[in-house]
Amino acid sequence: MRNLNQYCKLTKGFAGLPIACAIAGLMTMSQVFAGDFPTAAVNTTGLAVTDSTVKVGILHSATGTMAISETGSIQAEKLAIAQINELGGILGRKIEVIQEDGASDWPTFAEKSKKLLENDKVAAVFGCWTSASRKAALPVFEKDNGLLFYPTFYEGLEQSKNVFYTGQEATQQILAGLDWIAKEKKAKTYYLIGSDYIWPRTSMKIARKHIEQHLGGKVVGEEYIALGDTQFGSVINKIKLKKPDVIYAAVVGGSNVAWFKQLNAAGLNAKKQTMLTISVTEDEVLGIGGENLEGFYSAMKYFQSLKNVNNDKFVAEFKKAYGEASVIGDVTQAAYLGPWLWKAAVERAGSFDVDKAVVALPGYELTSAPEGYVKVDPNHHLLSKLRIGKWLKNGQAEVVYESGLLQPDPFPKGYQ
Repeated sequence: MRNLNQYCKLTKGFAGLPIACAIAGLMTMSQVFAGDFPTAAVNTTGLAVTDSTVKVGILHSATGTMAISETGSIQAEKLAIAQINELGGILGRKIEVIQEDGASDWPTFAEKSKKLLENDKVAAVFGCWTSASRKAALPVFEKDNGLLFYPTFYEGLEQSKNVFYTGQEATQQILAGLDWIAKEKKAKTYYLIGSDYIWPRTSMKIARKHIEQHLGGKVVGEEYIALGDTQFGSVINKIKLKKPDVIYAAVVGGSNVAWFKQLNAAGLNAKKQTMLTISVTEDEVLGIGGENLEGFYSAMKYFQSLKNVNNDKFVAEFKKAYGEASVIGDVTQAAYLGPWLWKAAVERAGSFDVDKAVVALPGYELTSAPEGYVKVDPNHHLLSKLRIGKWLKNGQAEVVYESGLLQPDPFPKGYQ
């Protein structure tokens, strides 16, 4: 068997070591062949694993109002899988992808999850974006004992044996972000606005408690807009009347385009109004336009503008695959981690069996993630950092704050 370093020299990359090899701390130190891991031994539960291939599912919204946010996740997952295949696959087997479209419709996510798990027998699924889609799919994964890698920042208050959450939960984004804006801007009054479904409503419930019970602030307004709605005139008038120190926003998907354009048209730009959003990444900015949110802030764990060797290589590979005009947002990067973490789980377990892979992954440390060091916690979330990005006219963010490594706590005391 060839040494990993020798193997990486033979693979095509850029700027020296390819990103696939940089992340290949996930691999053992020698190339793995399928013959070393007989199918009967590594697949005892009837998954779609042969002597040469293993099938996985990708399940995101390629159409509908959420496509603006989820397209990047599809691209990132496919890039990671292509890179893993270049390295020889997993346990010597190439990964084959079955892609399904959740179509921004939550019952469709449940239906497609059932199809992937029960008909296609995929070994893992990389997918969902909104909490509504995840909640719809979760009972299917738990019933069929499937394995889901979920990439989106979310409200927490969940932990499942069948899910690994590669995005941040509420304490890593909401609480830490509000602490920063309260201190940095000396904010006392807040206006909360979000799209009308589980993630924004639960996030705002957590935010309100933190503002009122821990920051000594006051919530002067709270509004929810139907997912996909584009009429924000009424709420903008209310915000103008209340004059909050901070708009705290969780508007998602295509609604963001109308939201920010109408704010600017009403004169509520960053020169007159501070805003911290927990739902805008570079993916959404493509549709919104940098000029429409210049000076506003986002609380995320990743921005494309991060300066480190891992991210430089990742951005170059992503643009090579999808074009120079493509951008990478927080969820896109978290989605990219999913296939690599699944690879780690399977190789540590020496098996594609879900139960064995699930037990093998907690405690795993990934030092070569584009965002930097992450570690898989026993609660199936990742230890990661919070970063505050200030949006620039060119659609990129200037990172103005970075926290230390934050332990995930999906069930924070006093916020449930």
